[in-house]
Amino acid sequence: MISIYQQAMGTDFGRLQPELREYFGMHAGSGVSGHGRGVFDVAGCPAWFARPAFRLTTLENAFFPEYNSDVPFTISNYPHVDPFGRSALTARRELDFGTALRVFEDTTSLQDGVLTDYVGRHRRMATLLTCTATDEGHIRMVSSRTRVFAGLRLPLPDALGALAYVEQWWDDDAGAFRIRTRVVHRQLGTLLVYAGLFEYATQEFDGVLPSSAEPRRWEQRV
Repeated sequence: MISIYQQAMGTDFGRLQPELREYFGMHAGSGVSGHGRGVFDVAGCPAWFARPAFRLTTLENAFFPEYNSDVPFTISNYPHVDPFGRSALTARRELDFGTALRVFEDTTSLQDGVLTDYVGRHRRMATLLTCTATDEGHIRMVSSRTRVFAGLRLPLPDALGALAYVEQWWDDDAGAFRIRTRVVHRQLGTLLVYAGLFEYATQEFDGVLPSSAEPRRWEQRV
């Protein structure tokens, strides 16, 4: 068995830095989960006009309205099989803004060689996730084609949706991972950012999600 990222990326997966191949190489049968701790140099919503809407999404553990520097955070990654039999990875991030502890959670599932990322506590928003290796061996991920499942499957037109850009790499000098993320709306600009450094290690995992990482509902539609 190989990870969902290796399946989706094919031979491009081998171009990643060795540390990234280990990070993204966990799969449902590997018997381990991954846990990291670090500090974001900057995190949150730089667009003041979007903060009221993002304040509502905190109930869904999707986005957050704060914007600050030096934000401590943790991340836990759990490879598993979702209730529909798809290989998946569920991630839970906690960001400590001092005045509030925010959670951002999602599940990435693989179906027919395509990655779909389901975001939020009820997994009501889904995006197509495309992963590539850069010339330096970093992993670059782009989330596009956003759909919202509110009873119906509602695709958002490109003009209304936003794109998420993630780049992650191993920093030899720091002995840790670096990550840089931007959510950009075509008309409104950058709506969410987080970038920083974190240490990461694996531990034994039986493939059963802990209650803290279990979503309120699962979504099968893509």
